[in-house]
Amino acid sequence: MKGGDLELGELLAAAEAAPPGESVDVVAHDLQKRFGAEAVSFLFVDLIGQRLVRLAAAGDEPADPGEPIDLQGSIYDGVLQSQRQHVEPDGQGGRRVITPVTNRGDCIGVLEVTLQCADDTVLRQVRDAAHALAYIIVTDGRFTDLYHLGRRTTETSLAAEIQHQLLPSAPCCEAAQFTLAAGLVPADDIGGDTYDYTLDRDTLHLSITDAMGHDTDSALLATLLVGALRRARRSGCDALKQADHAHQALLSHSRGLATGQLLCVDLETGLCELVNAGHPRPLLLRDNAVEEVELAVNLPFGVAAPAPYRLQELQLRPGDRLVLLTDGMQERGAAAVDLASVVHDTRALHPREAVRALTAAVLDACHGNLKDDATVLILDWHSNRSQPAGTRPVPQR
Repeated sequence: MKGGDLELGELLAAAEAAPPGESVDVVAHDLQKRFGAEAVSFLFVDLIGQRLVRLAAAGDEPADPGEPIDLQGSIYDGVLQSQRQHVEPDGQGGRRVITPVTNRGDCIGVLEVTLQCADDTVLRQVRDAAHALAYIIVTDGRFTDLYHLGRRTTETSLAAEIQHQLLPSAPCCEAAQFTLAAGLVPADDIGGDTYDYTLDRDTLHLSITDAMGHDTDSALLATLLVGALRRARRSGCDALKQADHAHQALLSHSRGLATGQLLCVDLETGLCELVNAGHPRPLLLRDNAVEEVELAVNLPFGVAAPAPYRLQELQLRPGDRLVLLTDGMQERGAAAVDLASVVHDTRALHPREAVRALTAAVLDACHGNLKDDATVLILDWHSNRSQPAGTRPVPQR
C-alpha cells in the first residue's frame, strides 16, 4: 500500500472512531499532525447556494463563526465553480489553501487551511483529505443534525421542514452518462414543490411535483404524493404506473391536487419515457437552441375520473440539456424572466451553476419575495454505455 493510501486509510479509520459531529476535528488533527496546518475550517454551502457558514475545528474558532458569508463573487465561489484548489499568501509568511469538498458533483462546501509549507505533494494530500471529508460528512450526516444545521441561514417554517425531508439528500449527481442538479427556493417557507431522483442499474428516475396549496396542507399533500411515487418506483413500476399509484393515493385520501412530471431515462439508449400530469412543459437545449418540449398534458394527480395517463417518449442525444420547472419559475413576478434566454446563456455552465443562475434570476425579478415555490431540475445527457469507454464525456466538475 502506498504511503498516501495508508494515510488516507488512517484518516477514515479515525473519522469512524470519532463522534459523528467531529468530522472536521478529525481532518484538522490529521492535517496538523502531518503538515502543521493551522486555522482549519469547513464552510458549508447553504440550502439555496447563496451563502457559506463556517464550522471551525476545535481550538480554531474564528471571531464570529456563525456569520454567513455571501458566496456570490467570493474566492470560495470561484473554487466551487472551477472545482479547483486555490492557494494564496496569508500575509504572514504562510499559504491560505481553499479546497472544494464535493461528492459526486454535489458541492458540500470548502476546506480552508493555513500551511507554512505548501508544495505540490502537500497540496495533493490536502485535496485527498478534502475528498475524504466529503464522504465522511455524507456518512456522518445520517447520525447528527450538525451538517443539516450548517446549511441553514434563515429560520425554517414547519412546512419547509417537512418538504426538505422529502428531497434527495444531494441536489446534484454526476455519472458517466449524465449530470443533474436541482434547486428549490425559497428555502425557509416553501409551499408544495418537490423534486426527486434515483439511479438504478439501467434507469435514471426523475420527478418534479407541485402540491396545490401552501403551508402545512401542501407539505402533507406533498408527503403523500412523494411517498406514493417512491413506493411505486421501488416496486419496479415505470413512469406510467407510478403516475397511477400517485393519482390513486391522492384520491383515496382526499388530500387535494398536485401536478407532476415523471421521467424514466434508459441509461443504455438515452430514451426517456415520461408522464406529464398537468405540469409546465420542460425546456430542451439542443444544438444551441432552446425550445419547449411539446408534450401532451394529462390532468393533475387527484382529479376525479381523468383520462388515462399517457406515456410519452423523448429521445435524448449527447449534449442535450433538459430543464424541468414548476410554475413558480414562470408565473407572477417570475414571468418577467426570459427563461429560455437564461438557459441558453448558461449552456456552458455545470448544471449546478445553471440552477443557481435560473433561481437567482427569478428571485431578482420578484425582488426576493416569491409568492410561490420556484423549482428547477437540470439534466445534462452525455452519452450511453454502448460507446467505447475512451469516447465518453468526462463528468463535469
